[in-house]
Amino acid sequence: MRAAVITRLDDLADGQWNRVAGTRNPFLRSEFLAALERHRCVGESFGWYPQHLVVYNADGELAGVAPLYLKDNSYGEFVFDWSWADAYQRSGRAYYPKLVSSIPFTPVTGPRLLVRDGADRAAIIDALVHQSLELTRATGSSSLHWLFTTDSDTDELLDYGLLRRTACHFHWHNRGYRTFDDFLQQLNSRKRKKLRRERRYVAEAGIRMEIIHGDEASEELWATLHRFYRSTFEQKSGIATLSLDFFLDICQTMGEQVVLVCARDGRRVVAGAINLRSDTALYGRHWGCSERYHSLHFETCYYQGIDYCIEHKLSLFEPGAQGEHKLSRGFLPTLTWSAHWLEDVPFREAVSRFLANEHELMLDYYKEMLGYSPYRQDQGVHGEDGKKYDG
Repeated sequence: MRAAVITRLDDLADGQWNRVAGTRNPFLRSEFLAALERHRCVGESFGWYPQHLVVYNADGELAGVAPLYLKDNSYGEFVFDWSWADAYQRSGRAYYPKLVSSIPFTPVTGPRLLVRDGADRAAIIDALVHQSLELTRATGSSSLHWLFTTDSDTDELLDYGLLRRTACHFHWHNRGYRTFDDFLQQLNSRKRKKLRRERRYVAEAGIRMEIIHGDEASEELWATLHRFYRSTFEQKSGIATLSLDFFLDICQTMGEQVVLVCARDGRRVVAGAINLRSDTALYGRHWGCSERYHSLHFETCYYQGIDYCIEHKLSLFEPGAQGEHKLSRGFLPTLTWSAHWLEDVPFREAVSRFLANEHELMLDYYKEMLGYSPYRQDQGVHGEDGKKYDG
């Protein structure tokens, strides 16, 4: 086998990356990742330098890939390590650069160790992990981070001595609902009335909601939604890293996986949400508005997404990171994972102790949040993946 580093996905022959990564997960498609590079959403402007790992088999065929970036900051990762960087600096060492396997600006769980169907998975993963560690040393990086990994990827990374970090998001699971009202019937009376009241506020304001897929959206609509997206970051003193050209690009190449929620007051679009979807899940990413209406955020970002999942028989809705307010609206706590390797052994040992303590705290938090489940008691308390929780 032969491993290499790719700094521009457009340098790979057409279709090679997707033959390994597939096209089901929108964030792992070459169309998505290459558009980030093409329109400078990653690179020098924001400190995400592509260092994608690829592994070829003995026949010269691409057999494994891993999205990887050299970072000179921790922005847009959603697994917060600024305290680690500060501790490194106070000890007289540089925390940056570091290597990160993640989807930029996207806190969505997904595979990071990607192996082509039929290939020797164990051998390919071994090559990807060892090559990533070699690259960490070759670039003078302090550390290597795999973010929002799947259960299987996490377990495999831990086998190589990486340290697990635990966090908690809030996800909605489709239990075979036929309609939104069918979903409401599973909530306790107080929460059911609350959701109906919030939806009624929007309807009584004369707001009309519509769903448009990316390949159906006009450039005028995209310009409006992008303005909303930028304004949300500006209000929170953040940085809007995704350009209008980026969104127009992915709508040309994978528009069927882009799901836009638009709120209209008359003919004017006054709010919108940008989502992406796979064949099993919807991922809420960005939202913004030009005017404030009672409960419009909940309708645009959550209830329309739930409606969409029910209609299209999607099993999962991930509405973004954090947000305990999602709990009362049917989103339940879900544990998420990342895996970390640090070059400095004493620092690695200190972080290991910190992560062990943090893990126990996150488990306690997860159980506490489940205790506030909005679902009826006769339905039991359900944890992640919709499974009943007996603790």
